[in-house]
Amino acid sequence: MSTELSQKQLEAILEFSIDIAKQAGALILEGSQVIRQHLGGVSTVDEKKNSVDLVTEYDVRVEDLVRSKISSDYPTFCFIGEESFSQGIRPELTDNPTFCVDPIDGTTNFVHGFPFACISIGLIYRRRPVIGVIFNPFLQQLAWSGAYLNSRATKLPLCLPGPLPSLSNALIGVEWGSDRSDSIIRKKSESFVRLGGDPKEGVMGGRMAHGMRSLGSAALNYATVASGSMDLYWAWDVCAGVVIAQEAGCFVSGAREAAHDGDFTEHLLLGRNAIADTPEEKGVDAQKRIVKEFYDAVEDWTPL
Repeated sequence: MSTELSQKQLEAILEFSIDIAKQAGALILEGSQVIRQHLGGVSTVDEKKNSVDLVTEYDVRVEDLVRSKISSDYPTFCFIGEESFSQGIRPELTDNPTFCVDPIDGTTNFVHGFPFACISIGLIYRRRPVIGVIFNPFLQQLAWSGAYLNSRATKLPLCLPGPLPSLSNALIGVEWGSDRSDSIIRKKSESFVRLGGDPKEGVMGGRMAHGMRSLGSAALNYATVASGSMDLYWAWDVCAGVVIAQEAGCFVSGAREAAHDGDFTEHLLLGRNAIADTPEEKGVDAQKRIVKEFYDAVEDWTPL
């Protein structure tokens, strides 16, 4: 039998999550500085360590910090951490409240000091994401459930949505990802060519998207779509981002074969935060149309 959570309890968990995200953010900044000094040859850390070792160390330290706080305050809750998950610790997802944490999302940015890395904390309850917190300590930007940015005075999206006739009007978030094997990289490259290519200039199936952006962090891509600054994100690392995006009016959809009914599934495409109604089409119908147009242009693959 799963734990019952009231709205008041969920609000308390949200405040708890925001607090530990800020604590973790300080550790992320410390780690980035240590790694940058190490790469610059002025580090005082163990010379036997390389930058990969240091990234792993801080990934683990941040995850351990969050896990210890959760164990203390919510000892009956389950925990899924990106770092421990990658090491084979993969608890079964049940109806029980489960924290889902990516301690440092955007590790390449973290290493290079590119200021788009964050901690992502989500709570899954009865197999659905219900709380999300995304904190970028480099820019001191905090997005959380209720679709807020930095304070309750700033609601997402930041601007009113307009019509989105087709992908040619869209700014799309995409990522290369860590799997650069031949079959995967070819499918992604060919998909990106079709999304950005001009069909009038010989690109078969080209959609001539207005632009494509890679922030290097899945969670921050979610937050950017929720803010209205991007129209679409081809997504993974979904838990916290799903909550914030949906509460900002985003349409979150599954893989190509999914029902595209806005329900949460394991593989997601994040559609524009909102699309204005027109006399010819409701905004939600336009969101579904854009998702279909997107999947008609790209090629799916099975991630490792």
